Amino acid sequence: MERSLNINIKGVLNGVAAVMHSFIAQKSGQIIATSSVAGLKAYPGSAVYGGTKWFVRDFMEVLRMESAMEGTNIRTATIYPAAISTELDAGISHKASAEAMGKLYAQYAISPDRIANVVSFAIDAPVDTTISEFTVGPVSQAW
Repeated sequence: MERSLNINIKGVLNGVAAVMHSFIAQKSGQIIATSSVAGLKAYPGSAVYGGTKWFVRDFMEVLRMESAMEGTNIRTATIYPAAISTELDAGISHKASAEAMGKLYAQYAISPDRIANVVSFAIDAPVDTTISEFTVGPVSQAW
């Protein structure tokens, strides 16, 4: 639980805090955060993980709205990946959950360069445009 909170919530908060002063001063910037499909839909057995990802969703949406209201021109994007080949399943401490995720990833996971392509797309959007959400996953996975 602490690890999920530290990485998924505090990591995002600390990252945003590190750039906000500069972004506000220059009245521009872009913040891209990673949530998960678990931040869009509830999955049994992943309440803490999913809760941290729902936090990212809400936080980024409010950040986008407040930036618009304040005229700071900070663009935001949140990525909601499904099964992407990462080290995520290696960090699951609950044995049964780790095995289930390992099987799921072995069957469905797609290359992380798919996420890199989405990040590039978001960055390349015109500076007056925010594309706030991307859901990305394998075409064969029913997430």
